[in-house]
Amino acid sequence: MPEQPSTPAKSIAWVATGDVNAFFGLMLDNVADLLLMVSLLTGVFVFPTDVAIRYMIPGTAIGVMVGDLLFFWLALQLAKKTGRTDVTAMPLGLDTPSTFGMVFFVLGPAFLAAKAAGMEEHAAAIHTWHIGICSIFISGLFKLACSVGSGWVRKLFPRAGLLGSLTAVALVLISFLPLLEMLHLPLIGLVALAIILTTLIARVPLPFKIPGALGSLLIAGGLYYLMRYLESRQLLPPLLSMPAGHAEIDPRQALLPYEYWSAFRFEWISAMKDSFHYLPIVIPFALGTVVGGIDCTESAAAAGDDYDTNTVILIESLATIVASLFGGVIQTTPYIGHPAYIALGGRAAYTLATVLFIGSAGLIGYFGYLYVYIPKPTVFPILIFVGLEITAQSFRATPKRHYPAVALACVPALAALAMIYVDKLVPLGAKIAGTPMEAEVGTLRILANGFIVTSLLWSSGLAALIDRKLFWGAAFFLAAALFTAFGVIHSPAPGSPLFLPWDSPPPLTRSASEGAPAETSATLSPPAPAAPEKFLGFTPSPNFKTVVPYVT
Repeated sequence: MPEQPSTPAKSIAWVATGDVNAFFGLMLDNVADLLLMVSLLTGVFVFPTDVAIRYMIPGTAIGVMVGDLLFFWLALQLAKKTGRTDVTAMPLGLDTPSTFGMVFFVLGPAFLAAKAAGMEEHAAAIHTWHIGICSIFISGLFKLACSVGSGWVRKLFPRAGLLGSLTAVALVLISFLPLLEMLHLPLIGLVALAIILTTLIARVPLPFKIPGALGSLLIAGGLYYLMRYLESRQLLPPLLSMPAGHAEIDPRQALLPYEYWSAFRFEWISAMKDSFHYLPIVIPFALGTVVGGIDCTESAAAAGDDYDTNTVILIESLATIVASLFGGVIQTTPYIGHPAYIALGGRAAYTLATVLFIGSAGLIGYFGYLYVYIPKPTVFPILIFVGLEITAQSFRATPKRHYPAVALACVPALAALAMIYVDKLVPLGAKIAGTPMEAEVGTLRILANGFIVTSLLWSSGLAALIDRKLFWGAAFFLAAALFTAFGVIHSPAPGSPLFLPWDSPPPLTRSASEGAPAETSATLSPPAPAAPEKFLGFTPSPNFKTVVPYVT
């Protein structure tokens, strides 16, 4: 079919009424990830909130701003090239699996390890920030290399392996952990979840065509503040009593952050060696976004918007690199669900609106107000939807004969989920040697460490065996054996430290009286998270004024 003539730029319909619905969906997804990052860091790892908000958030938001701005431009170019007036821009935002992965397996453990090595809290937080910058910078370079010939990724690994590892994170971590935290306020959380499932999964529209994500926020949020008001007037029945509020930050002190500019002193380069320890976690997440970008591009093409795959991955990598240079710690990725944004009637304006909102929230600093005043149970259902959507998409895009391989990929992630709670009950330094718990915890930790790579290799190997490609199946399992020999996967020690196969294996536990060895790098053997009073509870930084009740 001959190419349609170009249309003058002034006639390109880059904005439509459907952009309103699309904007709220994309914007709230990104806000949920930002809230999640700060809440998990401060609640689980007692990370200083001022460092998270004033150092990490601006650069992370800039990554989203740059990526969506480039996708907005790319949509205009496609519309100009084809002469169409109904082109929908690719959606881009923070990668939700990476948000969990960076917090639980990179930033949090690095912060606790730095403090265990003797660093003062603020210095340990800055060191952790530097490790996060290095990790995202390496992720961006890796994705930049993949953009040159992104097709090789799909040729090397079967789809069941590539999507299976994402499914493991999506179903076990992204869906389960927010659900658990949402149920701290079950009435609020379940109302929000019901609206999300009804509108975004079942596709039942709300009256007046209100976007499902916005409707969930307004209705559940309004119910939350109504209950708080009734409680303050002692009109709320005891059965519906709400948890006591926690001290929160003064959002005014989050305005106009400038500390992230210190990233341009490039002091974070000194943490590059320490960040190498986390590559078995970082690289698979980067690979996952590359695969996701390829799948998103194919999905968009099937819906009528034929973008160049290499260009999409290139934009994704540039957005991630820019985010790291400004101090960001979470990578960006094209979002699965381009056809959904087409169905909402979105064009290109919704990505531009996301650029303005997320970018200004990070740079001006009014994200602090979002963090304080948005009830978190109203946005966590968005993440549950993301996890379910990724899982469903993975099975839809995988041949039925490979379903067992996708399911197998979830097993190591279940071990990682269990270790989150085991480490609370049996923290590093607990004397479990010689008790029945030693073997149980040790085996569980071996399965959990490096679980992303384990899921990728196990599911790829099984898919190859199902297809009677015995040589490739053996190759994947041989790679798993080699990675095990160096501790890339199945490392027996807390923190998944790498080692050489001819060295003595690292210890399974360390007595609390021993402390961190003086010669050990602060990030090579990170300790387990301390048990917080509440999973998403807040421990205020001394640099913040505690005046606002905690919204959870």
